[in-house]
Amino acid sequence: MFSNYLIGLREGLEASLVVCILVAYLVKTERRDALKPVWTGIAVAVALALGFGCALEFGSQELTFQAQEALGGSLSVVAVGLVTWMVFWMRRTARHLRTELHGRLDAALAMGTGALVATAFLAVGREGLETALFVWASVHAAGDGTPRPLIGVALGLASAVFLGWLFYRGALRINLARFFTWTGGMLVVVAAGVLAYGFHDLQEADLLPGLTNRAFDISGTIPPDSWYGTLLKGVFNFQPDPTVLQVVVWLVYLVPVLTLFLAPVGFASGKGKVKAADDQGSQPSKTPQA
Repeated sequence: MFSNYLIGLREGLEASLVVCILVAYLVKTERRDALKPVWTGIAVAVALALGFGCALEFGSQELTFQAQEALGGSLSVVAVGLVTWMVFWMRRTARHLRTELHGRLDAALAMGTGALVATAFLAVGREGLETALFVWASVHAAGDGTPRPLIGVALGLASAVFLGWLFYRGALRINLARFFTWTGGMLVVVAAGVLAYGFHDLQEADLLPGLTNRAFDISGTIPPDSWYGTLLKGVFNFQPDPTVLQVVVWLVYLVPVLTLFLAPVGFASGKGKVKAADDQGSQPSKTPQA
């Protein structure tokens, strides 16, 4: 439940911040007449995300077992790829998000109502589709048959809307770059579990070998139906008897991605700038002589 709360909170907060920035800018520039098209675009984006999630859930139930596992595994890989790109993108652009959105909104205001609807739709719709896909993959990986994952997502989204409202009212000031770094790091850990379970689905669909090759089996120490086993499953998608491929995929994804994500932003480019400055300083002076 916590992992799904984290997904709803982080993805929902991104969308809430986008909405707050758009609305606040229109109010500040006395363009309240443009609020209706913006809210229309946001409503369409939310409806599309909900429809996409329902299509994934109910459409997959009509498939055979192997087809369900193949679909679940494939979409888990896609969802992890999208979420990985998203956390890196947000970490780089968190400080400049307001400026970027203001520029898009100015261009949309000059083009008319349709452009405003499209701007709001695209700004929120991407977050909505990513959220729907990753939530579906995470719930599919948890597979406990209870509504707790969806409750966690709903609570996360509700918290995000409330925090967004506080941002808009000016009652809350936090370091967004630091917030998205910490939550992004936790989301990378969750994504590693989803990816590993996605490969397990592909093994059950007979698309990948090694389903019977277990890396270890600690079911006796951590029973899957125990409270702590359920907690580990819900937070990290932990499995007490993973296959060798699952463990390899988990490590190959988590270690490099988390290392790169937690590295200082711009570290590599900063080294390049320093080196270029040193090289320039070592060149002989070309000032004309009298």
